[in-house]
Amino acid sequence: MLREKHELRNTELLGSFSEKTCLYFLEMNFTVDLQCEKNNHEHRTTEISTEQLIIRRGQPFHLTLQSYSDEFIDNGTVVICAETGPKPSTAFGTKILLELNSYGVNFWKAVVVSSTGTRMTLRICPSPNAKIGQYKLSLQRMTGNKFVNYLIGEFILLFNPWCKEDAVFLDNEQQRQEYVMNEEGIIYTGSSYCIQSRAWYFGQFADNVLDICLKLMDNNNKCLSCPEKDYVRRNDPTYISRMVTAMVNCCDDKGILEGRWSAPYIGGTCPWNWNGSVAILTEWNDHGCRKVQYGQCWVFAAVACTVLRCLGIPTRVVTNFNSAHDSNGNLTIDKVCDEYGRDLGGPGDSIWNFHVWIESWMARNDLVAGYDGWQVLDPTPQEKSEGIYCCGPAPVKAIKEGFVDMKFDVPFVFAEVNADQVTWIQFRDGRKEKLHVETQYVGQNISTKRCGRPDREDITDNYKYREGSFEERAIVSEADLRNRHTPLHPRKLLVNVKAEESITNGSDINICITISNNSSSTMYCNLNFNAQVMNYNGRSLHQIAGKHFDKIAVQGNRDEKVVLQIPCSDYVDYIENHHLIRLTALANDSVTHTSDLGTKDLSVINPDIDIQVII
Repeated sequence: MLREKHELRNTELLGSFSEKTCLYFLEMNFTVDLQCEKNNHEHRTTEISTEQLIIRRGQPFHLTLQSYSDEFIDNGTVVICAETGPKPSTAFGTKILLELNSYGVNFWKAVVVSSTGTRMTLRICPSPNAKIGQYKLSLQRMTGNKFVNYLIGEFILLFNPWCKEDAVFLDNEQQRQEYVMNEEGIIYTGSSYCIQSRAWYFGQFADNVLDICLKLMDNNNKCLSCPEKDYVRRNDPTYISRMVTAMVNCCDDKGILEGRWSAPYIGGTCPWNWNGSVAILTEWNDHGCRKVQYGQCWVFAAVACTVLRCLGIPTRVVTNFNSAHDSNGNLTIDKVCDEYGRDLGGPGDSIWNFHVWIESWMARNDLVAGYDGWQVLDPTPQEKSEGIYCCGPAPVKAIKEGFVDMKFDVPFVFAEVNADQVTWIQFRDGRKEKLHVETQYVGQNISTKRCGRPDREDITDNYKYREGSFEERAIVSEADLRNRHTPLHPRKLLVNVKAEESITNGSDINICITISNNSSSTMYCNLNFNAQVMNYNGRSLHQIAGKHFDKIAVQGNRDEKVVLQIPCSDYVDYIENHHLIRLTALANDSVTHTSDLGTKDLSVINPDIDIQVII
């Protein structure tokens, strides 16, 4: 930490004015007051420190130089030098030379506010497009044709959502307070019909978090391979945010988190046990950038949110319910069951009952006009993008409008909220029958914490037009990604599974299966019922119940009901956080071989615990 005042006697030689060789070193005594507390208050960084100078782009800060002689101020030419990175360069904008009272490279500016004898107060304003990160600040004095440098301090430069010229400018103070300054938040999990909330401590201003974020940037692969090229791009929030999504997972680099989606969590922490980002970042830092075990989607997203808020980019955590993972880009998620109704799963596409990503607010100067604003970023390692596991930034507007040629990863996110679910039955003889095409199942109740309030805001309309609307049909056609499915004829046999959508862990499950015969002839249906415990990412974990019924007679245009119960003892040993119980009932007419599958997903909620303190 740098103290607010610095006395410089044996000063450090840093470089040279106009990048000429420094010819000699002249000892000079003076003190520097960086006015850390005052500057940090004006730059809204006192939550991080009052002793270390931490400022934001495009906004001035002040410092005072106190010399022990008039010669320091009155004689020679004074130049201010700001440098960042391992090899600062004026050509790359990582070394800024500022003559007093004039604009410098990239519109940095240094102005003498007051000068009285041996005391000089300067106002320095970084460019709103400056590289973010750690800077050294030096004073360069030219006497004759000789140049002498004096280190006068260091500072950290952040993005500035309060500055109109900054690419992350957000013109709403309440939103700036929520998406930059708020260290606490809510993340939504569960299912589309049973949304649950969990508190999270982002802690972007906690001790040492900013230093860890800077270390994170320095350990990305591009910086390790060529730091000069990496540092020159650190003015761009598009570049920084994409880098962060890659570094939060450990798949390709010295990233923070290792993912694991089912027990056992040997050697690490169960993802459900994390409740904040600071412990994760601290563990990564304290163990030499060794991956932290373990994370799942909401943990990846929350840690990325912490890093980006800390760096000054407005960011919020977003949950998409019934989220499609379309690995082949055809906008179709195939759900295949065997003839007993059991989910066959597989390594390909899936639908997660929820998936969590983040949105960050920024201008997209790399795109045509009109795509500034909220951008989807997803650090959970799902599919590679340009050879590494990262996702985004993808403009939310491009996702809604179906402009899938926009950078970055718009087709993948478009599918997460728009894919069709197609249900198939795989018979033992090799036949495969398409039963259902559901166009409205994916992308439900897209949620984030409401700005300034501890409740949920539904932002689904930001991502997609109402299902079935003229705009929605036009967008899907424009995207030209969805394979047109062969229309299904009206089904003469229908199966419906009814049960409570959420049950308390430890209670029995009561089920009613209705078989409907919409033909005029009697059907004799074989019925296979199954219940499976499902992970939240759509993977089958355990079969907990199964029952077969032979030749149930269903009269023409009539219904038959089958009532079942699953005792709690059949499932309690298999339920962990946010596991679902999936009920399936497959009926097949033994004469016409007509089939239908009914499905019902149940959320299992742990009972509330009441604690009474008796004094």
